[in-house]
Amino acid sequence: MKICIIGLGSIGGYLAFRLAQAGRDVCAVARGATLQSVQQHGLLLSHVDAPEQLSSVPLTVSDSPAQLGPQDLVIVALKTTALDALPSLIGPLLGPQTRVMWAMNGVPYWLMKGLDARWRDIRLEATDPGGRLEAAIDPGRIIACVAHMAASCPQPGHVVQAFGDRFIIGEPGGAQTERLAAVSQALSVPGVGLEVSDAIEEAIWLKLWGNMTMNPVSALTGATLDRILDEPMVRRFVSAAMLEATAIGDRIGLSVGMTPEDRHAITRKLGAVRTSMLQDVQAGRAIELDALTASVSELGLRIGIETPNIDALLGLTRLFDAIRTQRLKQGA
Repeated sequence: MKICIIGLGSIGGYLAFRLAQAGRDVCAVARGATLQSVQQHGLLLSHVDAPEQLSSVPLTVSDSPAQLGPQDLVIVALKTTALDALPSLIGPLLGPQTRVMWAMNGVPYWLMKGLDARWRDIRLEATDPGGRLEAAIDPGRIIACVAHMAASCPQPGHVVQAFGDRFIIGEPGGAQTERLAAVSQALSVPGVGLEVSDAIEEAIWLKLWGNMTMNPVSALTGATLDRILDEPMVRRFVSAAMLEATAIGDRIGLSVGMTPEDRHAITRKLGAVRTSMLQDVQAGRAIELDALTASVSELGLRIGIETPNIDALLGLTRLFDAIRTQRLKQGA
């Protein structure tokens, strides 16, 4: 199977490394410093507990998708803030039977397609402004992926794994198909804890359920997960927002099956973790607020469920990000 990865950040870079290490036919689309680093030094991987143990694998990379040509599987692992470029990037990689594995945070543009018929025509502007993604990538091509791991990229082309290597994949709608089996076989390599799910939308919603609150709160405060949950008033606010998302999920058929306190207990065990949004703030990068939080607020509005706590968090974080962006442009 010919595999191409778009996005050599922490998730895409980790998958690319493990696939290349296992001898799979894998390449990647990369630009700028990442392209130059991988061409010169290979793709690098280390672990946060052993930074001196740096491993490298050669990887075919190009800033020209046309040069790489049609693939059997394209793995999209971009930050959602970079999605505007995806329609023009992915076209040359798509053949008639190409599958597209969506390995990204937040509400994906195709999520509603696998749900009850009454929800399938909902398109969220926060997720797919103007419908450009759906026009470029037929939802029928999608294989979904939920990544449960913590990693970072301190330098372009260098992934540092903190913990976890769990990847859940599935067909939207839950079918068990030959193409899903083929993708599963291709991704079954050492270092990738692969699971196949017949309820991938529920797995997406469950991960989002925590991310939509903890990420923005961490961005606003600069706090790690443990400190957020150790502040009682903030914990109550986060729980209230999560209950609003629970009501949305229940309405569209995506039950989380636990209480906010159940989830907090799991999250608390992770310790002093910096969320991906906090990492982006500290690095001066754009944040994934639309995919993680604005999408849930918009969905609540579309299906008639009020979300005052989610909306308050969204508004505060938008204001914070606007001021932050202004200061970055001014060089402050």
